[in-house]
This record gives sequence, structure tokens and C-alpha cells, in this order.
Amino acid sequence: MSPAFNDPGILEWLDAASAEDMDRVSFGIIGMAADTTVVRYNSVEAEGAGLTQSRVIGRPFFNSVGPCTNNAMVAGRFQSETALDITIDYVFTFRMTVSPVRLRLLKPVGFAAMYLLVERRASVGR
Repeated sequence: MSPAFNDPGILEWLDAASAEDMDRVSFGIIGMAADTTVVRYNSVEAEGAGLTQSRVIGRPFFNSVGPCTNNAMVAGRFQSETALDITIDYVFTFRMTVSPVRLRLLKPVGFAAMYLLVERRASVGR
């Protein structure tokens, strides 16, 4: 069974999930190594962002893939905090498109990757 965006046990699920498992959820998943290189990227996020998995895997997320998150609110939290599990309302401004989202920042101690989960919300006026 696939977890929900706000599932408290999602870290354990993510750590064990296959790429196919990750593609079955309804939200975007970006898994990063400690240096923020993208190591996991599900098809939901690929479709939402318009970036193929092959274009994203192996690239630094905050500098190359998601520069609109390279700020104190998102990238800074991953860098400065030892452990994270926080959800924030955010607006992506990628490619001049405004996309309201909820982000869940997950940086666990003792896990192979840290994660940015992306839940897209309806835009105002839609």
C-alpha cells in the first residue's frame, strides 16, 4: 500500500521503496544524497516539473534542477538542520510558471537519502 503525503512512517517506506513503488504515489518524490545530488526522482514529479528522470538523476538539486528552492526556506533548512520533518506551503516559480505546492522536507538521521516531497495544489483562479 502506498503512503499518503503526510504519513508519519513515510521515511521507512521511502528507504525500502522501489522506483515502481515510488511511481504509484500521488505526489512528487525527490531523493537526494548528502551533497544534494538527486538519487531518486519519481514519475509524478517528472510529469509535474516537466523534467525527465534521466535529466535529473545525478545532478545537484538546488543549483541545477530546482533553483527556485535554493533559498533559506528550503535549501538552507536541509543544510543547517541535522534532522528535518516539516511541511511548508510554497510556490514554485520554475520556468516562469507559478505553481502552489506543499513541500515536506525530510532529512532523517541514519537513512541513505534525504527527501523533498511535493504535493501540487490547484492554482488560484483555476
